[in-house]
Amino acid sequence: MLIRIPRAWEIAEHRATPEAVVRRRGTLGRRGLIGGGLALGLAAPAHARDYPPGRGVTPKSAVTSYNNFYEFGEDKDIADAAQALKTTPWTLSIDGLVDHPLTLDPDQLAKMMPVEQRTLRHRCVEAWAMTVPWTGFPLAALVAKVSPKPQARYLRFTSAEQESMPGISSPLYPWPYREGVTLAEATNDLAFLATGMYGGPLMKQDGAPIRLLLPWKYGFKSAKSLTRITFTDRQPETFWQSLGPNEYGFWANVNPDVPHPRWTQSSERLLGSDERVPTQIFNGYGEWVAGLYKGGAFAQMSPQVLFR
Repeated sequence: MLIRIPRAWEIAEHRATPEAVVRRRGTLGRRGLIGGGLALGLAAPAHARDYPPGRGVTPKSAVTSYNNFYEFGEDKDIADAAQALKTTPWTLSIDGLVDHPLTLDPDQLAKMMPVEQRTLRHRCVEAWAMTVPWTGFPLAALVAKVSPKPQARYLRFTSAEQESMPGISSPLYPWPYREGVTLAEATNDLAFLATGMYGGPLMKQDGAPIRLLLPWKYGFKSAKSLTRITFTDRQPETFWQSLGPNEYGFWANVNPDVPHPRWTQSSERLLGSDERVPTQIFNGYGEWVAGLYKGGAFAQMSPQVLFR
């Protein structure tokens, strides 16, 4: 079911999206199911209050040619190599501390979830940034479907591990790719599972057929090509945290005042223009997520730990 609910944090498409893309979306309707390689399109352009101002959509050519996907190599130009990713057949399993575990293929997910479009900012810990119109559904909707048990406190995300991925042969990395968030973060309205981009399919180099988006966190938290989501009572050890805990902590919230040990986070480079702009706390989404990090266990953490 296609739902279009404007959020206050969204960027209005008449400001953010190139005119040709907006015109095309007006004719898309329900294009098809993501399992067949198509994203679910929109029936009409979005309408929402401008937020944040002055940040337009990044050209698709930049977003699809500048990628971090270490399963296919350590360089940014892995787009060609990523075409070897096998996205059919594909299943996503949701298990662990839930009352109703599920194993679904992308078509089943698309039919079950409230599909919508969101134009979101993305900030990499490497200090580059982009703004992308994604198609997908709120992570909270999937959480509700499986009914977490009372002891569930975290979600662990696991990415695909395939023979088509040359990077997994490297002994330097603890494959498969893993990420994690708290249940409170997962049920925040901003947490999103993307199945498409720019009104079309989610590209393989960008995490097809389904990826996580946590726009207030550094990009390495947004795991690509998901195969499993596990609910647990223990904080998951994540991929980059296991490799460099002093550089890539569990929380990974964007904070311009806490530098990476090897470079500043005070500014960011916009893909497509190379313009350098100041970094915003929580990537500009603080009004909607800052409350997640107050009180309880979060109050015991220093800002250094909280925001890295």
